[in-house]
Amino acid sequence: MAENDPLLGHGRQIVVREDWLRLTEEPILEPGLPIVDPHHHLWERDGGHSYLLPHLLADTASGHDIRATIFVQCGEMYRASGPTDEQSLGETEFVTGMAAVSASGRHGPTRACAGIIGMVDLTLGDRVEPLLEKHRAIAGGRFCGIRNRTAWHPSPDVTSNLVMKPPGPLEHPSFADGARRLARQGLPLDVWAYHTQLPHVIALARAVPELTIVVDHVGGPLGIGPFRGRQAEVYPEWKQRITELASLPNVRVKLGGLTMFVNGFDFHKRAKPPGSEELATTWRPYIETCIEAFGAERCMFESNFPVDKGQCSYPVLWNAFKRLTAGASAGEKTALYSGTATRTYGLDRLPVALAVDLSAR
Repeated sequence: MAENDPLLGHGRQIVVREDWLRLTEEPILEPGLPIVDPHHHLWERDGGHSYLLPHLLADTASGHDIRATIFVQCGEMYRASGPTDEQSLGETEFVTGMAAVSASGRHGPTRACAGIIGMVDLTLGDRVEPLLEKHRAIAGGRFCGIRNRTAWHPSPDVTSNLVMKPPGPLEHPSFADGARRLARQGLPLDVWAYHTQLPHVIALARAVPELTIVVDHVGGPLGIGPFRGRQAEVYPEWKQRITELASLPNVRVKLGGLTMFVNGFDFHKRAKPPGSEELATTWRPYIETCIEAFGAERCMFESNFPVDKGQCSYPVLWNAFKRLTAGASAGEKTALYSGTATRTYGLDRLPVALAVDLSAR
């Protein structure tokens, strides 16, 4: 039976409460540090739980210098008809429209959705590359990667995002073949997997060394279901697998996603949201392990909004990251906050009309 939490909404994500988030406000740390946020979603939900372009731009304009963002697939605005394999083109169409609105400059300096990570089922064999080309044609240069729905654990208390029979694509015999086709297109693969699935990510990275793999959300250390209250036990297993992933040069990691329900930290149950100092203390073992293992050149901070917004605000989240990198060099900060994302997703190769300005202001 799934865990019962009255603050869980659609997809067992923590409901965003703007009034609650405003109870914790802080001065912005290092406001002049350019940031590319490489992981967020946009969606329309009933009951006031939508997160669309105005919501995103309100967050990115809240004090930190967010120069650009990258949208990551979330199954939104799929086409209602047509071939099943092509229905995800609707999401790319939707986000391309949002990117065009942002690129007009009429809604502030942030270039929202400068990159678009979409969905093509990599188990489709010969159909993979034609589908990739269709997404690219729609996105006009912004299409920069693929993510499949892969997070799964056998416990019913752990949220799954599969759209195929468990255990899902990561263990599907044809998934590596699709990954090779993705690599031929020069596109990276984002992978959202729990720490229990990281051996399969390691095997994929070894099987397809020509593919750049981006591990989302520090590799998904679980803290719910059978792992509830056992973060200290999970950590060594997670760390060993992260270290093994870091030994593979084609792997990158996103630093964030640690205030999701699946992590089990439960800040959302408090009377007041956490501040950046407490978040930094909680996240330090995971963030520092990743940076030490991968190096700044293969790490990138992410917001994972609005999913992480259930437990902390956008200004506080980036303040927490900045506390964690207070002792980093200027070059390391550039990599962590903008450089790694820019290189990994090809934002530095965008057409001039779509280019992201990362120069000093």
